[in-house]
Amino acid sequence: MASQTAELCRLLEQEGAQVTLVAVNPPYRPAWIGRWRGLRALFRLLSYLRVLWCKLGGPDVVHLMANSGWSWYLFATPAIWVAYLRGTPIVVNYRGGNAAAFFDRDWRWIRPTLRRASACVVPSAFLAEVFARHQLSARIIPNTLDPARFTPADPAKPRASPASPGPVLLITRNLELIYGIDLALQALPVVQARFPGVRLLIAGSGPERAALQRLAEDLGVNDRVEFRGRLAPQEVAELYRQADLLLNPSRVDNSPNSIIEALGSALPVVSTRAGGIPQLVTDGETALLVDLDDPAALAAATLRVLEDDDLRDRLKSTGLEFSRRFHWDSVKRDLLSTYQQVIETKK
Repeated sequence: MASQTAELCRLLEQEGAQVTLVAVNPPYRPAWIGRWRGLRALFRLLSYLRVLWCKLGGPDVVHLMANSGWSWYLFATPAIWVAYLRGTPIVVNYRGGNAAAFFDRDWRWIRPTLRRASACVVPSAFLAEVFARHQLSARIIPNTLDPARFTPADPAKPRASPASPGPVLLITRNLELIYGIDLALQALPVVQARFPGVRLLIAGSGPERAALQRLAEDLGVNDRVEFRGRLAPQEVAELYRQADLLLNPSRVDNSPNSIIEALGSALPVVSTRAGGIPQLVTDGETALLVDLDDPAALAAATLRVLEDDDLRDRLKSTGLEFSRRFHWDSVKRDLLSTYQQVIETKK
């Protein structure tokens, strides 16, 4: 969500819009507040509310990036109510693969706030269906892909290092349990048995890093796994060009940027069927899909792509063609028309 926010700011400014970003995690002021957990949370919330009140009274429209859980209550809810009280149109851009469970559990608290939004947009048909089940309409406006950054690898340029001639597998997700990186590690020994030089690159940070490193050691594949940490967008784009296959073993998901970016880089994708992924890609055409929590199936699909040149080439070409619908030129018309509609409604 952070990368999509930054990308959206850049693209809107490119269109001539004046954009002000209100961050939910600015530096603590004074800095010593950061040493006190309860106190720093209160200071950050009060600071956030003050900034919202000051900033949300002037714009023509507010674009809110929203998620489930505590993020909804701490960041999205205040923004919606402040915009409502200030009389400023607000477009709620709702995200998150866990929306169905969150709405089912907390709908009586969520509904009054969402009703104050000027419009709701979601990046996938999966989330639009979640909204519809609760009698709310949401317009589907997909995530954006920068085709200048995420480009196919140069076929004349070798991607594997001479020291490691095997295939390169890539994961670009936060190191959290919901993204199933442990499943990819469990699948790796099967792939390694067929391709001894295989490498798994993991780009991302998060609370599960230590546990995942221990699991790699227990499985005997720690020398085949590289934890690259959080990388800049351009560094991630370069990893797509170096890799042979993207793995997305998530347990909960919606419309992940990592899959869209891989498709735009002509990188084959093997993913679970979590959440909205079957509505994002088509099994056997733009990706291979496997069941959740099944490392054996993940390994089998990985080997199928690595060993079948025709399949691999087909996934590359169809995925690249499919990714064009996420280009800004394809997305901006719906987004800008949504802005215009809510601005006109408030006049």
